[in-house]
Amino acid sequence: MRRSLTKIEIIRRQQDIDRIFKQGKKYTCKGMRLLAIENEFNFDRFIVIPAKHYGNAVERNLLRRRCKEIFRLYKGRRMLSFDEKDKTQKGRDIALVVYPGKVLDFALLESSLHNLLDRLN
Repeated sequence: MRRSLTKIEIIRRQQDIDRIFKQGKKYTCKGMRLLAIENEFNFDRFIVIPAKHYGNAVERNLLRRRCKEIFRLYKGRRMLSFDEKDKTQKGRDIALVVYPGKVLDFALLESSLHNLLDRLN
């Protein structure tokens, strides 16, 4: 069983990222901002964007890995609560922008991201 996001669940094209930033709905909490917009798929896609001057490459990549894992686990929880009557579940494109110095440990990152994702639903 694969324990990471698949390639199609990660947003890579610049056109998709630009569309999220121009048309997406914004949710904010301390140290991060979540932008989301519906997509044409029936699954969610995700990208983590550290803000300018967020540490070195090691810190940025660690942040990306942690956020993707938190999102993957949250996505599984969302699928369990999926209502069988509503078969028309739409997917969303989600971008997470994390600002430097605000998110220090994994527990704070997880609780903040869960808070934003709960507000999204």
